[in-house]
Amino acid sequence: MNVEQLIPKLIIYMVVLLLAISAHEAAHAWMSYKFGDDTARLLGRITLNPLAHTDPIGTLLIPIVGFIVANMGGAFFLIGWGKPTPVNPLRWRNKDLANIMVSIAGILANLLIAVIAFTIFKVLLMTRLGDAIPNCLNEPVRLFLFYLLVMNVSLAVFNLLPFPPLDGSKVLETFLPESMQPVLAVLEQYGYLILMVLMYMGVFGLIIGPVMDGVLFLLSYGNR
Repeated sequence: MNVEQLIPKLIIYMVVLLLAISAHEAAHAWMSYKFGDDTARLLGRITLNPLAHTDPIGTLLIPIVGFIVANMGGAFFLIGWGKPTPVNPLRWRNKDLANIMVSIAGILANLLIAVIAFTIFKVLLMTRLGDAIPNCLNEPVRLFLFYLLVMNVSLAVFNLLPFPPLDGSKVLETFLPESMQPVLAVLEQYGYLILMVLMYMGVFGLIIGPVMDGVLFLLSYGNR
C-alpha cells in the first residue's frame, strides 16, 4: 500500500479510535457521577471531546505505529487506550454495584456504538440506500462504518478480559475474596508491561479474532 492510500485510511481509523475511546472514558465518568462521585465530572471528563481523554502513547503513538505496520504487511495488534478516568470509590453509593456498573460502562458504550454501526452498515448492504451515496464518498463511508464496528467490538471484548488494569478485572475484584486482593494489586502494578508482552505475542488477537469473525459473518450473511 502506497502513502496516498495509507494516509486517508489512517485518518479515518484515528477518527474512529478517538470517538471509541472518548465514548468509553466518558461513560466511565458519567456512571461514576450517577453513583455519587463527581471527581471525573469536575475534571471535564464527561465529554466526547478527545482532548480530555487522549493518552499520547496509548491513543496516538501505538495506534498510529500499529496501523502503519499492519498495513505494510507486518503483524500488530490494532488497539489503543485513553487516559484513565479518575474515580473516588469512597464517594459511591452502593459500592459493589457502583464498582460493577462504572467498570462496564465503557464496554457498554462501545457495544452501543458497535450495534449502531452494524445496523447502518447492514442496511446499506441489504438495500439500495447505499446507491444514494456519491461515488466519491462511497468507499470512505463504508470504511468508516467498518472501522467503527471493528474498533468498538474489539475494545469491548478487550476490556472484558479479567486482567488488570482492564475493566473486567474491576468486575472480578468485586467477587473475589479479600485474600486475592494482594494478587490483583501486584498484577495491576505491572499490568501495562504484561499487556504489551501479551499484545506482542498475539494472545489478544487469538481471543478477539473469533468474535470478529462471527460479527463479520453476520454482517455479510443474506446481503443482496
